[in-house]
Amino acid sequence: FACIDWSNSDFFIVLLSSVNREYQDLFSSENLSQLHQVSLHFELQFPDQTFPLAHMQAELLTAFKRQEPRPSNLQREVAAVLTRIGWDHAFEFVTREGLSVDMAQLENMTAVEVDGPTHYLKSKGSQLVENGNTSFKTRILRQLGWTVIHVPYCEWGVLLDAATKDAYLRAKIIVVL
Repeated sequence: FACIDWSNSDFFIVLLSSVNREYQDLFSSENLSQLHQVSLHFELQFPDQTFPLAHMQAELLTAFKRQEPRPSNLQREVAAVLTRIGWDHAFEFVTREGLSVDMAQLENMTAVEVDGPTHYLKSKGSQLVENGNTSFKTRILRQLGWTVIHVPYCEWGVLLDAATKDAYLRAKIIVVL
């Protein structure tokens, strides 16, 4: 459902309601983390319905937040340029829903996501296609009211000097604000 933005509340209810309490102890931390993402999707898509595993929400969120952010050198470089051009931001900000945002300006709920090669699917042409995880995170952030700015590694990689990098990020920020 992350890749194709498919939603059907009956599907989630039937699937997740079949999970007996006795089997819930068998979930790994990664399973619980993934279920937290399913719960976010469910709550945003079907706000009038109760998530079938609502009794586990705290456990799901805890597992999701346990994931340590691993900022890349590219992400650190983009953050430094944002600071240089005067765009104040929090680095590796975690939303109350547990989503990690590379750089965030909280007052206007703007997120800058630096997308390295692992954020894309392989394509035969020169067109990059976001993978399911990236698409899903962007969709959830937007549903939560965030403006999301993407900085693809392939665009950043051709910027050779500080002035060009500054201009690139200024243009990205101005377009959305």
